[in-house]
Amino acid sequence: MSSTMTADEREAFLAEPHVGVLAVERSGRAPLTVPVWYDYEPGGSVAVLTSPDSVKAKLIRGVGRFTLIAQVAEPPYRYAAADGPAAFDDATYDDVLAMAERYLPREQAVGYAESIRDETNVLIRMTPQRWLSKGQSRLELG
Repeated sequence: MSSTMTADEREAFLAEPHVGVLAVERSGRAPLTVPVWYDYEPGGSVAVLTSPDSVKAKLIRGVGRFTLIAQVAEPPYRYAAADGPAAFDDATYDDVLAMAERYLPREQAVGYAESIRDETNVLIRMTPQRWLSKGQSRLELG
């Protein structure tokens, strides 16, 4: 039995609120890999918020793409990774609040969004072009 997820399974999995790991190439060194909050809706783009001066934003601007992987590290083990070109937009307060609400209860999300209201952030959207995914079912684990 194949453990590769179907397109619908991997997109549904990536749409769940996992902490993602963003990877972007960098010259002369191993890729930069950092944990990130992200947003994704099936069929859409992966969105990440960050400072425009962050190392990841600078590297993504330079290479024009990144990879994001999300995983479940307990049985049944699953992961989905998407790679593709990136585009930048200025992030609004509503973008920050929506991202925070994906990961935090409403009151904490508002507090987080308020705490960075005066900071400049960018919304980096990646259009998935290539996918890798695996998902074990409970039956496969026996």
